[in-house]
Amino acid sequence: MSIKKIGFDNDKYLKMQSEHIRERISQFGDKLYLEFGGKLFDDFHASRVLPGFKPDSKLQMLLQLKDEVEVVIVINSADIEKNKVRGDLGITYDVDVIRLYNIFSKIGLYVSSVVLTQYEGQASADAFQERLEALGIKVYHHYHIKGYPSDLQLIMSDEGYGKNDFVETTHNLVVVTAPGPGSGKMATCLSQLYHEHKRNVKAGYAKFETFPIWNIPLRHPVNIAYEAATSDLNDLNMIDPFHLEAYGVTTVNYNRDVEIFPVLNAMFEKIIGESPYKSPTDMGVNMAGSCIVDDEAVREAAKQEIVRRYYNALCGRRQGSVSDEEVYKLELLMKQAGVSSSDRKVVAPALEREKNTGAPAAAMELPDGTIITGKTSNLLGASSAVLLNALKYFAKIDDDVLLMSPQVIEPIQNLKVGHLGNINPRLHTDETLLALSICATTSEKAKLAMDEIASLRGCEVHSTVILSAVDERIFKRLGVNVTCEPKYER
Repeated sequence: MSIKKIGFDNDKYLKMQSEHIRERISQFGDKLYLEFGGKLFDDFHASRVLPGFKPDSKLQMLLQLKDEVEVVIVINSADIEKNKVRGDLGITYDVDVIRLYNIFSKIGLYVSSVVLTQYEGQASADAFQERLEALGIKVYHHYHIKGYPSDLQLIMSDEGYGKNDFVETTHNLVVVTAPGPGSGKMATCLSQLYHEHKRNVKAGYAKFETFPIWNIPLRHPVNIAYEAATSDLNDLNMIDPFHLEAYGVTTVNYNRDVEIFPVLNAMFEKIIGESPYKSPTDMGVNMAGSCIVDDEAVREAAKQEIVRRYYNALCGRRQGSVSDEEVYKLELLMKQAGVSSSDRKVVAPALEREKNTGAPAAAMELPDGTIITGKTSNLLGASSAVLLNALKYFAKIDDDVLLMSPQVIEPIQNLKVGHLGNINPRLHTDETLLALSICATTSEKAKLAMDEIASLRGCEVHSTVILSAVDERIFKRLGVNVTCEPKYER
């Protein structure tokens, strides 16, 4: 029996969320710009901290409205310049824009354009624009506005939002999404409201942001996990002061929305005479908090996410991509959530196996709480070993049974070292799975193991060394949550 409890009612969420979006659309006239925060298609963060939440939930809601919807994808030009990577998928933001475009188009959602925000003539942004236009995708530029977001007079002028390209849209509901946070989704929506007003079009704005969840406590682990996920942006959860003043009710929002709210308020007042919103919380349509059915389950899941983020930051610092300040912030968030690195159950067994063998090791926690370990051998790396051992456990195969004979593995090693220029002859996880699939054509036990690959989804792994890019990518594709000690294999 699985020890991972479901803490979130996804069916209830789909129903409540779609109803609230429809209600918000009806409040405005000709057009509604709906900012979609977080991941629209594959929100793995939400599925980890809210067990039961399906990664494509938001997409399923939009499909119910697909005849009314068009999608605008936003990317920060600076993120293109620095090759910013989606941590969950291991791909750069610009690659993800094209991936999202293809996915949306394939399932029947109309993607009208891509907006390059914070555009300053970056060579990498121009190259990306050429790539998009070669695919037949319209591209628009939005620029940095000096004094944003405090200088309202400049922002709402021809030298502010007026300098931005007007994004041509044809549908009543325009969903503005992005590959990740900090891309400029809200600023794009506000710029569009300014331009629509100049064209005498009645347009509205609403925000669909899963995190922070407005109607659970400020320091709830789920909300702290959101801060951990955006530690590189210095996002801070806070009590919404506007909502507290207007209604006397405490709700949770985050600093960027609170900071931008006066701008949005002033824009609405200019456009329609008065603002329909009294607070940043009013702008949202998020019903996630109302669909938590087991608070303890989501608390525990969120705490584990915070620890994973901490380990990822330690490795990032070792690799030179994460600052000391970001690591310190995550340490503080762990203290606020009441967790430490020792609360990750796979860490101690992995370190113990490394100590006993004198070589890199890995440990995996299965859904029923069982811990499986893997060691480094002449044939396999520790990641491959723990993967095979877990598959044997799921398939009820004795631990001492060899799923792949050395006669199968050795030719692959010879190819790697003798012809492909690799120094390390041990099989990576991708090579191990390919070899296992070949063995499955003649071995019943190998076939039984292959049939259990889907059982790996949701498992937890810790490696005593920083994984190769190949092993990390394979674990992510299998749906395995991975952390590493911040050191390299020697």
